[in-house]
Amino acid sequence: MTELILSSTLIIAISVAFLCVKLVFRKKGEFSSQHIHDSAAMRERGIHCVLEQDVEARAGSKFAVRESRK
Repeated sequence: MTELILSSTLIIAISVAFLCVKLVFRKKGEFSSQHIHDSAAMRERGIHCVLEQDVEARAGSKFAVRESRK
């Protein structure tokens, strides 16, 4: 049981160390965005965020619920 806990802790520590190294050597010290709308490849394929697709789908319907802006 002790060996399992020690090996698990070692694996987690190594993973955290690799993430820290990645942050140190990246530009501006940050990860790239994981959002769909920030990906050029997704935009080229015409894939949008689900919220944008929902707005587009509702735009043509006469039964669509409109958002009220105050």
